[in-house]
Amino acid sequence: MAEIIEQKANSLIVQVKIDLSGHSLMEIENRVLDACNEMGCLATEKALEKFDTDGSPIQLGAQKLTSRDQSNKEYQTPYGVVEIKRHVYQTSQGGKIYCPLEAKANIIQGATPKFAQQLSHKYSTMNAPTVCRDLLENHNRKISHSYVQDVTEWVGSIAQAKEELWEYDTPSLNEAISTIVISLDGAYVLMREEGYREAMVGNISLYDVTGKRQHTIYLGEAPEHGKGTFLQRLETEITKIKKQYPNASFVGIADGASSNWGFLEKHTSLQLLDFYHVTEYLADISHAAYPKKKDKAKRDIWLHQHCTDLKETTGFVEVLIKETEELERKKSLTKTVREKLSAALTYLTNHRHMMDYVGHLKKKLPIGSGVTEAACKTLVKQRLCGSGMRWKEKGMKVILSLRALVQSKGRWLQFWDKIDQYGAQPCL
Repeated sequence: MAEIIEQKANSLIVQVKIDLSGHSLMEIENRVLDACNEMGCLATEKALEKFDTDGSPIQLGAQKLTSRDQSNKEYQTPYGVVEIKRHVYQTSQGGKIYCPLEAKANIIQGATPKFAQQLSHKYSTMNAPTVCRDLLENHNRKISHSYVQDVTEWVGSIAQAKEELWEYDTPSLNEAISTIVISLDGAYVLMREEGYREAMVGNISLYDVTGKRQHTIYLGEAPEHGKGTFLQRLETEITKIKKQYPNASFVGIADGASSNWGFLEKHTSLQLLDFYHVTEYLADISHAAYPKKKDKAKRDIWLHQHCTDLKETTGFVEVLIKETEELERKKSLTKTVREKLSAALTYLTNHRHMMDYVGHLKKKLPIGSGVTEAACKTLVKQRLCGSGMRWKEKGMKVILSLRALVQSKGRWLQFWDKIDQYGAQPCL
């Protein structure tokens, strides 16, 4: 049992009594957790009261508001539900109710800021039933699925509304940044009404002179025709990072999609075809070099050697193209193998000017968009592609906005610092 034994202007002394009897430490720990929650509710209740008015008239913009009276309201906190009396206001003509306490304390859908932060973080990584189960089993907090979604949707709407207004600081890095790699890719997600569509992922990665990645900024965007919103957001981030690192080399790495390169060529001085996408085409070529089923070992050796040569031998791409052209003349190839071989030859020929892997490795530059590939998995697939999941665009945008903030080191806490500073209304 917890009780307040002393209260001053800005401090509380709370006394708590905990029963330590029992044979199980887990049983005792659950009592400790309940006591901490009870103590947290008492303290939060008193903290909330500090954000209320004394009932005097207030001015809100051009409007004068007067208190209707104090009314009871329950608020959700990390520790439990607290109920307090607070003033609510209206104009003399009536109309919309305004609660100064909720505005000043940044209450979000009845949740205190810390609890809204916890709920939205959890929901960005887990579905609603799992979040509720986690809260109940690990925090002794019972919350409904719909409430988790309502709070997270509000938080996500703030993130989306403030994307162009709120700037986030890059973490302080101990190493000098010499290269910045920009990559983008897509991952298919099942929509509720449109079938599978491509969600976009982008990242800006900062590398030091040794080629070690020091920091990455992640972006995610729900499927959209033309990718205009996504590309505009990525361009905004690129502009900011160029101001911060004006002397760095900017490199674009992506797969062969022409839409990627049309964007990257505007923002980078050097472009490189993702090495690991190229190896997929080399695997197709290996089946033309050794088409028989019993030749698997030879195919593996061929693929390994050609991948190595592509990274270590200057000008090897021209050798590879010539070898592929010679393989096309083989008459014994099946239709499927020949079609894949032809696609590989076209791919290599069209992108031969972006395959200087030897030069990049000598400069200790990355040669693959592995960071983006990983982001497609961690940002999109892990959360949005669970069994039976189908998404509406609005819900997906919320999740991707929050996951990008969480995964970009330092941004999640900066985001909440800005809510603390500017308020929790998306439209402000």
